Amino acid sequence: MDIIQKLKSRLDDFHLNLWNKNLTLNRNEFLKVEGSTDTNIYYVESGTLRIFIQDEAEEHTIRFGYKGNIVVALDSFITGNPSVFYIQALKSCQLKVMPKSNFEKFLQYDPDHVMMWTKLMEGLVYQQLEREIDLLTSSPTERYKRVLKRSPNLFQEVPNKYIASYLRMTPETISRIKKKT
Repeated sequence: MDIIQKLKSRLDDFHLNLWNKNLTLNRNEFLKVEGSTDTNIYYVESGTLRIFIQDEAEEHTIRFGYKGNIVVALDSFITGNPSVFYIQALKSCQLKVMPKSNFEKFLQYDPDHVMMWTKLMEGLVYQQLEREIDLLTSSPTERYKRVLKRSPNLFQEVPNKYIASYLRMTPETISRIKKKT
């Protein structure tokens, strides 16, 4: 059982009902927009989300969330301040919602809970480091091959234009690479 599923199982089995509601998002609907504060934790029961930032010229996809993932606006979750991120449903989504205050009760209950959360955060940091190194040192073809190996379901769940944004290339470049490989 991976760390997310182990954590989710513990959250579900906890003696208090930590998930305070279920949320449905339609395709292209926003869970949150830049400038809003959101300290909730979301568990993706179905669907696909993308987390991105936007500058004057374009959107920059940072991460994706799929069935079985935990999604948060991490900057806002940690600081309690407004976030720079947008979170948007790429497919209709069913989410379980937990306020940060409930999650903090869960963490305080058992040191093992803190250890699981720490492992999850360490994994996230490591993934981000790998991605940053890829973006700085790898060719577009190498980035494509690495993400295909790491996340093969990405290409079934997410339209090419968002994958291209994630890999920092144009949709045309990703199409050429897909045809060659």
